[in-house]
Amino acid sequence: MPPRRVVTGRSPDPRRRFAEELRLLREQKGDSLRRLAEVLGWDASLFGKMESGKTLGSPEVVEALAQHYGVGDLLLTLWELAVGDPKQFKEQYRRYMALEAEALSMWHFGVSTVHGLLQTEGYARALLGAGGIAGEELTRQVEARMGRRQTLNGDDPPQFRTILSEAVLRTSLTDTEEWQKQLEYLVEMSERPNITLQVLPFSAGLHGLDSTSVIFLRLSSGCAVAYTENAHRGELIEETASVERLQRAYDAVRDRALLPDASRKFVMRMLEDVPCDPST
Repeated sequence: MPPRRVVTGRSPDPRRRFAEELRLLREQKGDSLRRLAEVLGWDASLFGKMESGKTLGSPEVVEALAQHYGVGDLLLTLWELAVGDPKQFKEQYRRYMALEAEALSMWHFGVSTVHGLLQTEGYARALLGAGGIAGEELTRQVEARMGRRQTLNGDDPPQFRTILSEAVLRTSLTDTEEWQKQLEYLVEMSERPNITLQVLPFSAGLHGLDSTSVIFLRLSSGCAVAYTENAHRGELIEETASVERLQRAYDAVRDRALLPDASRKFVMRMLEDVPCDPST
């Protein structure tokens, strides 16, 4: 079979192809980076980093660019292919972990699961196992996650706020004993001075983070970054306008959440409802 002929001359690497397409579309339209920033409302530096391949941007930015250039779903399709590169997610996650270690404060919102820093070993094992991890790799990742919990237990731990959707507390483990331990651990951690736990009840209705788990890290430089994720991938967001947009959505969620005392009582009621193990 003859080798595949290169038709377009574009890079076969999804990330590079996405960056090349962005640069080509802007040049064809005759826009400068500054002009693009004025029209769309994001920093010119973000578009420059996207065109150089240093960042992929968020789907909101990509959608705005697609509308500006009038290319339909082309850019979003290329973006999805680019962020599907496992190496990209590993690089982003490594950078996120480095930033987490130096963060002065963290604000988290969980759609369906407890944040890793507040997970018990049993919960972490069940969650990672549900994602298809098994054997030695599962043991290694659980141990690593348990080691991360020391972030909140040091001599000068960061301030940590977590807002948990009621769905998190309604999605119990099949092992009732491990689920009880997880709820007890949430109550215990919520009593620490550097940790604030809030619950967003179902009665709060729809909100801007309905499908987004996010954590914000406030760094010593005074800047904040955000990390959003779902079961299959995550994205580190550093561009100021995008972080601020997520922050406004987070603030609205916090305003609807139960106050810390009421939230602790909510978790304790959930704990009381855990079925007793008939074997004990």
